[in-house]
Amino acid sequence: MTRTRSALFGLLTIAALAATAGPALAPAAAAEAPTGNRIETPVSTNSPVTGVTESEVSVYLPLPASAGPHPAACDWLSYLRYRAADGPTRSADADRILVAQPGILEGAGAFDSVARDTITAADELGRHLEFWALDRRSNCLEDPTGRQAALAAKNSQVAIDYYYHGTSVDGRTFAGYADNSQLGWLGRVGMEQTVRDEYDLLAEELPSQPLRKQKVLCGGHSLGGIITGFFAEWDFDGNPATTDDAGYQQCGGYFALDTTISTSMSSLSGMPTMSDLLPDPGIGYAATQAALDAGLVPRSIQLPVLLNAETMNVLGIAGVAADVDPAGLSSLAAALPDNANLDFTLRFLFSRELTNFVTGSPAAKDFRLSNDAALGALLDNNSEPLAFLQSAAGFFTGGPVGAKDFPVPHDLTQVPELATLKELLGPDPKAIPTEPNGPEYGWANYDQVSSGEFTDPSREVTDIGELARSLAEQPLDFTEEYFPTKLVTDIYQAGSPQIQSHLLYPNGISANPVINLLGGSGLVVGNGVPPGRTVIAPGYHHLDVLTAAPVQNTGAADPISANLADFATGH
Repeated sequence: MTRTRSALFGLLTIAALAATAGPALAPAAAAEAPTGNRIETPVSTNSPVTGVTESEVSVYLPLPASAGPHPAACDWLSYLRYRAADGPTRSADADRILVAQPGILEGAGAFDSVARDTITAADELGRHLEFWALDRRSNCLEDPTGRQAALAAKNSQVAIDYYYHGTSVDGRTFAGYADNSQLGWLGRVGMEQTVRDEYDLLAEELPSQPLRKQKVLCGGHSLGGIITGFFAEWDFDGNPATTDDAGYQQCGGYFALDTTISTSMSSLSGMPTMSDLLPDPGIGYAATQAALDAGLVPRSIQLPVLLNAETMNVLGIAGVAADVDPAGLSSLAAALPDNANLDFTLRFLFSRELTNFVTGSPAAKDFRLSNDAALGALLDNNSEPLAFLQSAAGFFTGGPVGAKDFPVPHDLTQVPELATLKELLGPDPKAIPTEPNGPEYGWANYDQVSSGEFTDPSREVTDIGELARSLAEQPLDFTEEYFPTKLVTDIYQAGSPQIQSHLLYPNGISANPVINLLGGSGLVVGNGVPPGRTVIAPGYHHLDVLTAAPVQNTGAADPISANLADFATGH
């Protein structure tokens, strides 16, 4: 975890506190609750990584009554289970089980590539791993019907019609994005519920605590590392005299994917927490909870533009288009409705300079982009302006490109005063197509890039096709539409007695070995070396530690999955 990451959390928290609720809409449609207490469904994708079996697991673990009224679907916890196809079918018989917490605005689907590649690497070492990618309860609010129908039809327009034109799929129509007034229960889903969910899920799936201690490795990506730190120090039975229930006793080790395993945002960032600023930390915690309960604070992170449920869903639609028809001409920008949220977001992401942003001309829809180029424009490190959404997945082809000087100069190294923003915005120069209504821009994949002004093969690591597949083909989303605000405020108020009363094992993190798997261009390098074994992957950005190709341009194996497999198998 870094100063930049902490600053980002603070920025998102402040934005959430300041944002006003949007128009009243019906909550997103929820799937009917399955029968039985545990449902496991095979998942079939077009992944080129063979030898790995995937399934979606849902376990009935209802929310407490104190959470208040909530959709029935939210009483289920879900995760993606990856295992070696030639390995044991029972999780308890695997050599190790890696359990991963997602980052902010992130779902289980984001772990698809790193899970498959880690299991494959372990197989080559003669060991059988399982990888469980967890989903937060808040993802129960999402309606993936349109994207799944578009994937089946191999036509992204099906998703546009479902989400924006009232078209029904199997008798269901999109009910809209949930309004703050409909998310009262989410205001009670913070750190306590999140770590409890992980504990209860582990206990349900692996009832033997000694076996969990022997075989489970706990970790996560981004914010998931902080959640894992809280989990390690948490007391789950309210009795400090017993330790079998302690978080650190559920894991034999920890793994951090471009993050660190920690509970202290202050110690990592140098920034004071809310608890440090208040004479009685408990007052701040109580006041925040009261504001969440009253709806004065949005219960999920919903910025008016750029980062909200709608934009996260659009990112998934872009993934579907790039997955089913990568070279086809993108119609996404033209097909989306003209609303303030999407208009501002597209201007922010596709404007070359300030005048372009203010006038809206040329607009994103004025450029002819292939579907994979459109996805690259949204997530590639040479285009996407926010570091925590960046992957190094290739570069534009087919037409002229120029420096992207909005929202900041394309090359921050030329402006010493902006050097502190490099980790927030990424270290790479930004580029954008410059000829509207002209040539069709395509996309050179990570292993097709030539050296140029903006990039070179050594700085490209993620396959754009695999990135699209992870966004499109997973039953649990890559992105998260309703990230609980309370989870962030609890982290910043960790010094309050309401949180401290659960953190009874301050040595819980140091009790187990740690591996830190960091991107050389990610969010942690340059801010001190975290404790534990550390591996730095050159050229990797924040998402690359999850999405990188198994074979890199150097011919070497992906160092993230290779070292994670090495750590998990004890080599």
